[in-house]
Amino acid sequence: MQESKKIPVGISSCLLGERVRYDGGHKLNSYVSSTLGEFFEFRAFCPEMSIGLGVPRKTIRLVDIDGQTHCQGTQESNLDVTESLRQCGLEQSSWHSSIYGYILKKDSPSCGMERVKVYKNDQPERKGVGIYAQVLMDRYPNLPVEEEGRLGDPVLRENFLQRVFAFRRWGEVVQKGVSKRILTEFHGQHKLTLLSHDQDLARDLGRELAKIESSDAQEYAPDYIAKFMALLKIKATRSNHVNVLQHIQGYLKKLLDSQDREELCEVIEEYRLGHLPLIVPITLLKHHFRRNPSEYILDSYYMNPHPKELMLRNSL
Repeated sequence: MQESKKIPVGISSCLLGERVRYDGGHKLNSYVSSTLGEFFEFRAFCPEMSIGLGVPRKTIRLVDIDGQTHCQGTQESNLDVTESLRQCGLEQSSWHSSIYGYILKKDSPSCGMERVKVYKNDQPERKGVGIYAQVLMDRYPNLPVEEEGRLGDPVLRENFLQRVFAFRRWGEVVQKGVSKRILTEFHGQHKLTLLSHDQDLARDLGRELAKIESSDAQEYAPDYIAKFMALLKIKATRSNHVNVLQHIQGYLKKLLDSQDREELCEVIEEYRLGHLPLIVPITLLKHHFRRNPSEYILDSYYMNPHPKELMLRNSL
């Protein structure tokens, strides 16, 4: 199942090398711009530039004032850009609604996704969210959002990119028109992936979908995708992956000879013990399914959730 078109993804401008930082510098991230740039069509945006702060500019920070978070000048408290940044976020809906992911600049008082310093009596506490980022995430809770700093973690990186590709597939479903049959097909293609994130919630979502009447599919779709994306946001675990791998292995039970079955069991066990990355049992399973095709497995995105060139499972 090839996914060839580049996916529209929002990004903080400085991460692509644009000199929009307060000091006229940038924070070019080569992995994002080069590697992910092969698959994503980036929509670069800097809210601080958008509201007219300019370059160079005086620094701003988050400040706790009577329990409310404001964005003010570091040296000049009369410079308050809180509402300007919020309004800026609201005004970007024309393109926010057409992207399938967003990569934000960590620690930024405008773009930080989490743990941004909030000052109270000049004492910082890492508990804040950038003003623009908060508007973005509040208005589009299903949108996969991540900070460039966290993309260095293999699990978080794979989780984010998996969500982006899945959310884009959902966008294609919506464009074609939602029906009970389409929802069921979409869920079936992602069932094994969902099980690798949370077995109980995945089964609950499947049972809930099964009870929906065909006439209610359109009305149910927003609730379904909200639960689907929340489920994918849960980090997949090694034990859940093992359960899924063993489930997939069951489709080959009567098709492999004893030597191949033993080898497959050993490889899955070595993965369970942490001696091998996930890509090894996946590759071996793909080898056997090329010789013994299964329509269900071929239709499942678990085996191919994102382009192999990204090598995301080499470190899991």
